[in-house]
Amino acid sequence: MEKGIGQEEIQKLSKRYNVRKLTVTDIDKIYALAVENSMFYQYCPPDVTRESILADMKALPPRMTYDDKYYIGYFDEEKLVAVMDLILGYPNEETAFIGLFMMDKGSQGQGIGSAIVEECFAFLGSRGYRFIRLGFAKGNPQSEAFWRKNGLAGTGVEVDNGNYIVVVMERPL
Repeated sequence: MEKGIGQEEIQKLSKRYNVRKLTVTDIDKIYALAVENSMFYQYCPPDVTRESILADMKALPPRMTYDDKYYIGYFDEEKLVAVMDLILGYPNEETAFIGLFMMDKGSQGQGIGSAIVEECFAFLGSRGYRFIRLGFAKGNPQSEAFWRKNGLAGTGVEVDNGNYIVVVMERPL
């Protein structure tokens, strides 16, 4: 299984949207998208700030490097439709981990998010990854319903990160 993904391959994550790695120049767009998603931050405190976005862009799980991390945006022309924090090869070589997936509020409830993650899952499967894994804040009905609808199931693992309980979910690809 190939580890890294170049920009040309990142674009293969979607047939409908322009997909690219997000940078510090995108923080205002990311912030505008995130601040609309108040329910997420009710369950995942603290509230979003530009500084917290920058910290998320740099955050890495143990043993991972920036070569494994893809903090990416899905764009419709100049409009940021979705943000995904994707870590390849975590927690093991055959698993890809979604640290964050957030949609523009106006694009929710139309099947767009499900289409985005299904294309992502298909691409990752074609690259040899066997599982997708993520965690959501326990009690968040919107996150749980979305991920269950997209075929993820609880692993039975829950982790207290100090601010909330993370429920770990996984799906074979």
